[in-house]
Amino acid sequence: MIKLFLLTIPIVIGIVAGIFLAVYPESENNSETLTASKLIENGSPILGDSKAPITVLEWGDYQCTFCYKFHQNTLDSINEDFIKTGKVKLVFKDFPLNGPDSLLAAEAAYCAQDQEKYWQYHDELYKNWGGERTGWVTRESLDRFAISVDLELESFNICLDEHKYQNQVIALHEFGKEIGIDATPSFLVFNDEKIIKIRGNQPLEVFLKTFDEL
Repeated sequence: MIKLFLLTIPIVIGIVAGIFLAVYPESENNSETLTASKLIENGSPILGDSKAPITVLEWGDYQCTFCYKFHQNTLDSINEDFIKTGKVKLVFKDFPLNGPDSLLAAEAAYCAQDQEKYWQYHDELYKNWGGERTGWVTRESLDRFAISVDLELESFNICLDEHKYQNQVIALHEFGKEIGIDATPSFLVFNDEKIIKIRGNQPLEVFLKTFDEL
């Protein structure tokens, strides 16, 4: 009887949270936090159909080498075959491991979101990636990227000067650490029943297998 009771606990937790947390052991004491809506909120705008059955939540750093490689290679295939076809949606959350420059770049992307150009600016950052801790992220370079995606520069700079989104980015980083994120890129891929963690810039085949499983 005791064994039966213990076996039912993960199922009950999964129903309450909307996600079966047994596949994500770092969060087994945090079931209320790891609902789909909690995982998505305060991150980037959704890329793709908001009703897509599978969500890819990427934790990334704009200076991260393997984040850059994922965006230059694997993401293109996922975007064409799964995001644009309505099967998968993507949300990006910041995990600025590489210091103040990564934090500032993340803030800049959310300042671009104020002008409804988050993803354009996000892509421009990775397009101009210059390595880890090499000094390529500066106020001058962030302004150049803003001009490239046709942002209104004065509003953009006011947003950056006021550090409007600094606390949000820091909170995302802390939330990531709380749920077991410890490297970039890391991915939580989930539907209404299961969440699967992918750590690092894995081959496309790993993502395809995960989509099939979900």
